[in-house]
This record gives sequence, C-alpha cells and structure tokens, in this order.
Amino acid sequence: MPLNDDQNSDSDSSRLSESTVSSSDTEYSRQSFNSDSSSKPSSPASSPPKVITFDELMAATRNLSNWTLAHEIAVNANFCIKHEDYPQNSFAGTVKQIVHKAFWDHLESELNEDPPEYKHAIKLFEEIKEILLSFLTPGANRIHNQICEVLDTDLIRQQAEHNAVDIPGLANYVINTMGKLCAPIRDNDIKQLKATDNIVELLRQIFRVLDLMKVDMANYTIKSLRPYLWHNLVDYERTKFQEILEETPSALNLTTEWIKESIEDELSSISDESSSCPGADSSSKPIISPTLVLNNGYLKLLQWDYCKTIPETLITDEVRLQELREKLNQLKVIACVSLITNNMVGAAVVDVPDFTDHLKRISLPLLEGMNKKSFDLKEALNAIGVQICSIVNKSLSERGLPTLSEEMQSNLMGQIAHIVEKNNPVCSLIDKRIQLFMRSLLALPSFQKCMPTMPGGLSVIQREIEFLGSQYASIVNFNKKVYGPFYANILRKLLFPEAAMEKTEVETSSN
Repeated sequence: MPLNDDQNSDSDSSRLSESTVSSSDTEYSRQSFNSDSSSKPSSPASSPPKVITFDELMAATRNLSNWTLAHEIAVNANFCIKHEDYPQNSFAGTVKQIVHKAFWDHLESELNEDPPEYKHAIKLFEEIKEILLSFLTPGANRIHNQICEVLDTDLIRQQAEHNAVDIPGLANYVINTMGKLCAPIRDNDIKQLKATDNIVELLRQIFRVLDLMKVDMANYTIKSLRPYLWHNLVDYERTKFQEILEETPSALNLTTEWIKESIEDELSSISDESSSCPGADSSSKPIISPTLVLNNGYLKLLQWDYCKTIPETLITDEVRLQELREKLNQLKVIACVSLITNNMVGAAVVDVPDFTDHLKRISLPLLEGMNKKSFDLKEALNAIGVQICSIVNKSLSERGLPTLSEEMQSNLMGQIAHIVEKNNPVCSLIDKRIQLFMRSLLALPSFQKCMPTMPGGLSVIQREIEFLGSQYASIVNFNKKVYGPFYANILRKLLFPEAAMEKTEVETSSN
C-alpha cells in the first residue's frame, strides 16, 4: 500500500508493533513483548476506569465519526456524497412537499401584489449570495467582490422601497454566475434555468440546482483530500483511536476478547498435535507466535457471524470484510459444484468448451444474496444442477454422444444439493483449502507482490479468489500498521502475563 513506512520507524512502540506484523521467530517476539517500549509517549496507553460524563461520551462519538469517515474517504475510491430526497409517498416527503408549496405560493402572491412585496424575495437572494460565496476558493477576489456588489441586499431593499427591483435581472446574474462555478455535469441544469420564464419557478429551480452544486463541491473536496488523508492515515487513525480509548477505557474489550479466542484456538491446536505425537513433552509450556495468533484472528473474520459485534479496531472495515465473506461463500459453492461435477462426469465435461466460465455464469446470478436469511440455498443448488445437466447433455448431443442417463443426472443433482448440509465433506475440503490460501497470503511479506500457490480444487475460482485475497491482505496489512501497538499491548498481557505484571510492579514502585 502506498503508505509512508517512515511513519512507524521513529519510536520503540512501532518496533513493538512490527513484531506482531513480521514473521520473526518466537524468541524475538518474546523480547519485543517484554521490552519497556510501552512507556514511550507514542505507545498507546489505556486510562484507568472512570465515570464518563455525557460531554465526554459525545466527544468520543465525534472522534468515532471523524475516524470512520476519514478511513472511508481514504480507502474507498468510490466514496462520495449523494443527493437524496425523501420518497414522495413517504410522510416526511409529503410534509416537505406541502410546506414548500405553501412557501412558493406565498412568494408568488407577494410578487403579484400591487405594488409587489419583496421581503421574502430579498431573503432568498441573500441566501443565494451566501451559497455562491461558499463555492469560491481563497483568492477569488474579483468574483467575490462582484457577487457582493450585485447581490447587495441593503441596496436591493432600498430599490424595493422605490419599487425599482429588477428580480429577473438579479436571477439572470445568479444563473450566469452558477454557470461559471458549476461542474460540467450541471451544464444541462443551467440551460433549463435559462429557459424558465416564471420567476417563482425559476427561483425554486435555482435552489434545487444550488443543492446539487453543494454536493458536487463536497465530492470535489473529498477527492482533493483523499491523497493527503491516505498519506497521513496511519498516524491519524492511531491518534483518533487513542483519543477514543482515553474517553472510553472499555474501547478495546471486544478486540481483547477476539485476540483471546485466537490464542485459545492456537493452544487447542497445539494440544491436539501434542496428543497425536507420543514423544512430545506435555509438561513444557507451549510457545505461541504473536504473529500467528493475530493472523488466525484475521482469518476468523472471513467466517464471522456479523450478528455479533466486530472488534473495535476493525469497525472501519466491517462492511468491506462482510462483502469479502459473502463473495468468498459464493466462490466456495462454485468450487464445490465444479469438484463434484468433475468427479462424477469429468469425462463428459472435459471437451465442453469454457465449461468453467459457463459454470460461473449460471451460478453467480443464482447465488446472489445467498447470505440473507431468506435465501433458499438448496433451491439455488437444484437450479444450478439442472443447468449443468442441460449444458453437458447439449454438448454430448452436438458431438453425437449419448447423453447422461436419468440416474446419473439424479445422482449429480443430489450431490450438488447436498452441499447445503452441515459438515459436507466436499464443502469442508474446499473451505480448508481457501483458508490455507488466505493463511499463506497473510504469511507473505507485505512488500511481496506474487501470490502463493493455489491449492488443488480452486483452479476454477483462481482469478476471483486471488483478487479477493489481495483486497483482504490490503485490509489486514493496513489494520496491522494502524493498530499494531494496541495489539502488542494486548498480546503482551495475554501471552506473557508474568512479564506484564513485573513491569507494572516496577512502575508502581518507581512512582
């Protein structure tokens, strides 16, 4: 990722963080986690428990909002603000429509009086003036002065007293100025404004287009900020999260539990391996790599139940991780279907041109939304089975070969439908191989661009899974850069509690 690696090289806490990211040996990890680096100012520190006031809670909420927004702008190239209105048939939409109609009808009646009443029209031009000025960049003095001169509300009020206000002339100036300031996408809107004769309708449409221009300006600002945010995002997110942690000391509880579960899984795995090796020394305390613990935790996110709250340090990427999980589940089903088909009727499909592409084309639309509770996976698998039998039989017929028997088709469709069953052996095998690929991907140094070897059975989804894997690795590597010091403190306390306790006692006695 195009982040400045020098950001993390100036403090001992950063070296501590790197011990969780790099694939260093266990002794080095133990040294790093037992070092005194956490006492440095740049290392994250948690505050003692305290009562939080409402103002402090609101401050933490604002920090959280800024933190998540900055992250989304920086990492999501498609992030933008959209202009959305209430649906017309909704209660809010109906109320808005009634209120707006009443206002514009009242304005029209005022302008039709003899002599005309300009009070509300002047207020509108005053508001238009402020909006136009907000679009200007620093240094645009000429147009700034011109807007202030033409839309001088004091002068307009004086003209109104003598019934000499040129409302159409002012509206025309506003439209021409909007044409100079708007994005090219608004050119058609400006043309439509120029073609509008009714002055009240024209003012109403001017405000509509100004609202669109506000959104355009916000998106332009976001686009301009993105490179700066991206360059400084590691330090910014770490600082913001530290502020949240100081306001809310419990802000790492879920993260601690997530890492603790990963440690327990690793200990269980080591215990199973020891019991299968008769000569293993079961009395010695197992040594666990912090890097392995963290990577196992990240792998669990690919199977995370998103009804549960995700760890706090991953909130900003929750939607992306959820989308990855959903796409991986679709690819897993396609790989299972491909493996079953090749095992049962491999000879029949070997000469079917682009069979794997056919399989993906028919499967992906049928598996769309498969992670929703209302989705019927068995029905989708039955439909995929029918389509596969149809493709195979068509190819066999075109080559003058006998088609699949009814029994063979029934067996094939039955095996495909059984994928939905819990602990299905084919599904379990494919799932393990996807996990193996992702684990290998996380073990690669972040600067290495090549992909690990693709496990057998996944060739049908190789292109797609490599693409998702690169997205997943980017999320993980960036998360480690930002929150490595926080993870280091948690892992030190959980993996080396004696050292953490000794350090606490030393600090207490020195104070």
